[in-house]
Amino acid sequence: MTKIAKLPLRGVVEVAGADRVAFLNGLVSNDVAKVAPGVAVWAALLTAQGKWLADFFVLADGDRLLLDCERAHAAMLVQRLGRYRLRADARLADVSDTFSVYAAWDGVPEAGIAAPDPRLTAAGWRVLGDLPTNAEAADYDAHRLVLGLPDGSSDMESEKSVLLEGGFDELHGIDWAKGCYMGQELTARTRYRGLLKRRLMPVSATSLPTPGTAVTTDGVEVGTLRSVAGGHGLALLRLDALEKPLECGGGPLVVERPAWMRLPA
Repeated sequence: MTKIAKLPLRGVVEVAGADRVAFLNGLVSNDVAKVAPGVAVWAALLTAQGKWLADFFVLADGDRLLLDCERAHAAMLVQRLGRYRLRADARLADVSDTFSVYAAWDGVPEAGIAAPDPRLTAAGWRVLGDLPTNAEAADYDAHRLVLGLPDGSSDMESEKSVLLEGGFDELHGIDWAKGCYMGQELTARTRYRGLLKRRLMPVSATSLPTPGTAVTTDGVEVGTLRSVAGGHGLALLRLDALEKPLECGGGPLVVERPAWMRLPA
């Protein structure tokens, strides 16, 4: 049975106009030209220094693109993206009050503007519309944490995180061949020079403390707990500490590396 959960912390930004694809493509980490009915891409907006500001799913709906984003980021995205509109025929609007955002998994949704989650097949679907639900946002949180999927500012730090820390490479959030975009230089340099020092890693414990709790090994801090749902979570950890015994909140912490994740040799 398909599980469908409404995600009340998500919003929607509309990008319309004849130049909408070219305009957005020059600013974000993925190739927006790949978006089509039933096909979404996952992309991020970065600072000029290559640091994460926001990420979103881009879905197609007729002659407009719809960005499934954090609701708290919708106004910021309209403002920041709008700075670069110049003479492009591209119009931006926060339409979060028009659409509800849903996640669906363990089956295919039968209504709404929908596309498979482009990160992992097991993640399910992203849906915009007005659907009946049979699951809660917390159920989806548990589902995505078992898979090791980040969720925006719950797991990434504005103007601090780089995309490769969050698995954007393996999870199809970066197109390495599409050409220039904001922050591309640092993103490419981090990949090709092997500069990555930290990763968001799925973790588990009998009981996890609150997000923000330090992760330690032998009393030395090596990371921070980010999202938590039940006994599963994501933690930002130093790569050189992954094989060491870890503690968080006074108890042992287990790293559960997913099959999709690639780490430096």
